[in-house]
Amino acid sequence: MENIHLLDIFQGLATLMAAEPKIFFGRIGLILLGFLLIYLGKKGVLEALLMIPMGLGMASVNAGVMFFEAGKPGTLFVDPLVTGTDATMNILQIDWLQPIYTFMFSNGLIACLVFMGIGVLLDVGFVMARPFQSMILALFAELGTVLTLPIAVEMGMTPKEAASVAMIGGADGPMVLFTSLILAKDLFVPITVVGYLYLGLTYGGYPYLIKLLIPERLRGIPMPLEKNQRRITSGQKLVFAVLACTLLCLLFPVAAPLFFSLFIGVAVRESGLLNFQNLLGETVLYGATFFLGLTLGILCEANTILSPVVLKLLLLGILALTFSAIGGIIGGYVLYFWYGGKYNPMIGVAGVSCVPTTAKVVQKIATQANPGVVILPHGLGANISGVITTAILTGIYVAVLR
Repeated sequence: MENIHLLDIFQGLATLMAAEPKIFFGRIGLILLGFLLIYLGKKGVLEALLMIPMGLGMASVNAGVMFFEAGKPGTLFVDPLVTGTDATMNILQIDWLQPIYTFMFSNGLIACLVFMGIGVLLDVGFVMARPFQSMILALFAELGTVLTLPIAVEMGMTPKEAASVAMIGGADGPMVLFTSLILAKDLFVPITVVGYLYLGLTYGGYPYLIKLLIPERLRGIPMPLEKNQRRITSGQKLVFAVLACTLLCLLFPVAAPLFFSLFIGVAVRESGLLNFQNLLGETVLYGATFFLGLTLGILCEANTILSPVVLKLLLLGILALTFSAIGGIIGGYVLYFWYGGKYNPMIGVAGVSCVPTTAKVVQKIATQANPGVVILPHGLGANISGVITTAILTGIYVAVLR
């Protein structure tokens, strides 16, 4: 029986190769891409926490292809396109990761869990210490989120689909997942996969863009801490979190789950609830990130991901992130001239809200240009402000286009 089963599988593969060579070679390509993501994650070029489970999931799901009745290919991992309560209940008893996908991924819960963990890690004092600078940079760094929308519409996408892919420019994975889930449910799998795949590229690609657009002498401008800077207490940070959360939920109720998740993490941090802080900042954040990466990898099955629209998504995603970085640099130059050449323009890139990756990138490059220089506090201020502005744009897009 085992030999017959293996023979059926090889016959199915041969049939697929003959009938749909694009799908067959697409599987091979995705397996190799999975290997590459694992390698780049191990080397530290991409974010290992996300890319290693994603890469292994991508390789496994495309290698472990089964053929059901009438030669129909399928997997025993997850069915992202299942519809109807009966079909859902049946598939929950078969596919391994279907419960994670159905109860945490397709409803946006996993994005909220990640945001709770991120909130615990955020020190809003960096924003409160220099709110004008931080918010200006964050607004400029939304250039890709704004410009990509009309470009995507011109390329034939609907406004809802265009808004979903434009959110990649915010470099905030949960926002991409949340927006595409509401506005472009049919495309949210490839949009989310492309978005998270490109988020890893910010760490490896942004340094080249920074060095291209900012001379070394400007990259090394020191940012001394302000004299007589008022100390911001945990109580003041808690008040900021409560008021900001309430106001943003009032203005953008469709994005209230994301605002609440982010600021409940901040509230836990500033209230000194150490048990909850450890739970959200370690167990919840790392657990959700692991299953997020694993599920994204599993969703990269050739039949799901190899759609003609994916080529558009790949192009638009890289454009969105590139425009956002350029917008951040423009904002950095605005502050550079505003402060008479005493502001490091590279900090603007940290306004792209991939927390804390972009802030770490600008600090690393600043150190290379001028050892001993510290711009991380300013970068984190712009970084955290970028999270808030991206969430606001998410609320605007969903409210207007839903």
